[in-house]
Amino acid sequence: MTKAIAPETFRYALEAGVATITLSRPDTLNSLTFEVYAELRDLFREMNHHDEIRAVILTGEGRAFCSGGDVTAIIGELFAYDMQGLLAFTRMTGELIANIRKLRKPVVGALNGLAVGAGAVMAAACDFRVASETAKIGFIFPRVGLCGADMGAAYLLPRLVGLAKATELLFLGDVIDAAEALRIGLYHQVVAPSECLPRARALADRLASGPAFAHAMTKEMLAVEATLPLDQAIEAEAQAQAVCMQHPDFRAAFEASQRKEPIVFAGAPAPFQGRA
Repeated sequence: MTKAIAPETFRYALEAGVATITLSRPDTLNSLTFEVYAELRDLFREMNHHDEIRAVILTGEGRAFCSGGDVTAIIGELFAYDMQGLLAFTRMTGELIANIRKLRKPVVGALNGLAVGAGAVMAAACDFRVASETAKIGFIFPRVGLCGADMGAAYLLPRLVGLAKATELLFLGDVIDAAEALRIGLYHQVVAPSECLPRARALADRLASGPAFAHAMTKEMLAVEATLPLDQAIEAEAQAQAVCMQHPDFRAAFEASQRKEPIVFAGAPAPFQGRA
């Protein structure tokens, strides 16, 4: 029996297979505290055990997605930590990113506004990024004397925008606008501010109506194959696809297409909006 999801430091809602996580400290541009970090880390791990969740939206309240670590609640406190305490903190923040990437469900970032520091890394960890025209983004760690490679940024960013652009962003800490983020491939879509969450929701609904088992396999293959030579990657996909062919969703799609009916995958809240 899975435990109920009821976070205390941000908002959570589940509707029609889509879990929406809303960072809800708008007065601080949704900055992160120790408690928010830990609860987000635990939630992304826990959601793997909830089959009713088929897609996830991560967004923020107000005019920011996330401004990173809270200056007072975290940064001011870190000066009192010894090396062991600092390492425990940095490992905990990295574990949040790892859990987003390990979640066997697609994650859509609805970037409603500014995303900097840890907020930028969280955005990069999402599988999709639908951004408002106001959604500037920056990996600003060097601006405060820290390594640009934090929480997995140097792993994620080159895979999204290429090594040259990632090098520039992580060394200089520049904050770029939505048009530039779209141009370099960091954002998937840029829309009017009022359309950010609805567009993200439409994408999440489409994902939720799809084959959950196959989507999980796709996410795993994208992660695993990044470090495999071609022959091993092809073999990994051969095995993954053979497993998917044994899943009831494969037969359901075939039989629906034969009857010329909409495909309804196992556990999906609505017919799939794509084509077989």
